[in-house]
Amino acid sequence: MTFGDKLAKAVAAHGPLCVGIDPHPSLLDAWGLSRTAEGLERFALTAVEAFGGKVAMVKPQAAFFEAYGSRGVAVLERVIADLRDSGTLVLVDAKRGDIGSTMAAYAEAYLGEGSPLAGDAVTLSPFLGFGTLQPALDTARATGRGVFVLALTSNPEGAEVQHAVAPDGRTVARTIIDFATARNSGISPCGDVGLVVGATIGETDVDLSGFNGPILAPGFGAQGGSVADLKRLFGPDMRNVFPTSSRDVLRHGPDVSSLVSAVRRVQESL
Repeated sequence: MTFGDKLAKAVAAHGPLCVGIDPHPSLLDAWGLSRTAEGLERFALTAVEAFGGKVAMVKPQAAFFEAYGSRGVAVLERVIADLRDSGTLVLVDAKRGDIGSTMAAYAEAYLGEGSPLAGDAVTLSPFLGFGTLQPALDTARATGRGVFVLALTSNPEGAEVQHAVAPDGRTVARTIIDFATARNSGISPCGDVGLVVGATIGETDVDLSGFNGPILAPGFGAQGGSVADLKRLFGPDMRNVFPTSSRDVLRHGPDVSSLVSAVRRVQESL
């Protein structure tokens, strides 16, 4: 199956929601857990129990695991394995980006067959040039996985780079979108190169109507993004848009049934 096939199957079963696992220290505190590798593991595996098999995609934020060193990375590896065993797609939010052999090593780590850090997709940063991502694009296609490339993020600092205008008159964001569109050309039901477009970016004149790929829309829920924002950004046809909610759902833990209920409410709103 291609990554697009996997996405279509997951959405048909569960709807488009992507839920994040962000073991932020404040959430560990709220759940009554210690800020240790043990607390991290308890938090993460509770989230896996609540979300596995119930949503289209789960997005563990790698940085919060890496903060605990090798033991934290081991927890991330287990989260990836357990979610994939449940039939849930895993998007590892690592935002990797580099050049040459270093990028190739990142590709093998997060997209290579048999790597314990490889989920079904990974987030990438294209701001060293879209072409530097080629090892990851090639590895993803070879293994039936996908990538989500940062394009229009909702942090205010992002505009300094993403709205900058290149010599050909296109913004950096437009250039990224055009490269991703070309990479996905001719692939059905959708390509394996996705974009990250924040649900809270506000008004934009960037046209996404010709983009044949998945769009990750973080910022839905606690960060202020609403269904109305999604419709305004992406139009009425949102079959390839994956709204992402993390802390707005996780704040209902540590009770598993409360987490499941929170997921159901968000799914119904979508």
